[in-house]
Amino acid sequence: MENGERTAAVILAAGKGTRMGSQVHKQYLELLGKPLLYYALNAFENSSVDKIILVTGPGETGYCQKEIVEKYGFTKVASVRQGGKERYHSVYEGLKAVEDCDYVLIHDGARPCVTREIIDAASDGARKYRACAVGMPVKDTIKISDEKEFAALTPDRDRLWLIQTPQAFEYELVLWAYEKLMSLEQYQEGVTDDAMVVETMTQEKVKLIRGDYANIKVTTPEDMEIAGVLIKRNHLKK
Repeated sequence: MENGERTAAVILAAGKGTRMGSQVHKQYLELLGKPLLYYALNAFENSSVDKIILVTGPGETGYCQKEIVEKYGFTKVASVRQGGKERYHSVYEGLKAVEDCDYVLIHDGARPCVTREIIDAASDGARKYRACAVGMPVKDTIKISDEKEFAALTPDRDRLWLIQTPQAFEYELVLWAYEKLMSLEQYQEGVTDDAMVVETMTQEKVKLIRGDYANIKVTTPEDMEIAGVLIKRNHLKK
């Protein structure tokens, strides 16, 4: 980082993954011989970030510390913290553990195909714009439905983005936004990503920067198959 600035990453692994149809939480399912969570951690371990805060589900901190962090030698993981009921609770727990950093990247552990190039682009975006989110322009036509699932509106595709992670911010900005969110219970429903928190709690504009269509989030069993193909492809490129 420039001028001694330090950057942290909060990696979220607290989801239950109910749509996977498995009793094992999706972040621990095996993908190409390693836990799904390994791949995101490995990308950040080999990036320019200075330290990683890993946020797990209830009762999973010891398992993650021993079976993932220590087993695979992730030296940048400074802390393993227990998350909360909703995603934003887990993000907040991670942010509180960051400390002594100028910028922070927040990433879903269920996105195993994140690359160093994407991480660097997010870090640069945070320095330049204070707040940014990785994403890609949508390729399909999007329909907004009415309450009976009839097409009600077709928005202009040229201005629609598929938002991904990491999302990157000045640390004090995003921490303040989350502190405000946690104090206003009526605003918490419907919060789906970190950019939304910063937009609504601070009025700060969030810059959209291009990531990669391959930076998929694993949600269903089919996604695991696709992720395996993409990871193999990325490995062959190196």
